[in-house]
Amino acid sequence: MDKAEITEHRLELSRKFKMLTPNVYYQPPATAKLTYPCIIYELSRFRTEHANNRLYMAKRRYTVTVIDRDPDSDIPEKLLEFPLCGFDRYYTADNLRHWVFGIYW
Repeated sequence: MDKAEITEHRLELSRKFKMLTPNVYYQPPATAKLTYPCIIYELSRFRTEHANNRLYMAKRRYTVTVIDRDPDSDIPEKLLEFPLCGFDRYYTADNLRHWVFGIYW
């Protein structure tokens, strides 16, 4: 994939996240003012496979964090319906609930 295809592919993921909440941020700077509930996601690694001593497949993995004031938020469960999405951990900070997932896209 070239740069434009990679960007469009990521924007497709962002559009799907916006179906869960309108507040979606990709790698926001530390100074960004967030509106809750929100989804923050960032590239975390690649899953690669090789064949015949060449790169055969590379899939991007994103770390996705749902942040909400509501402890019973339905966003995390909806996110689990995404293919190749897995729950990683949960924590509370500054009276906000954080659900962290890994998703291959």
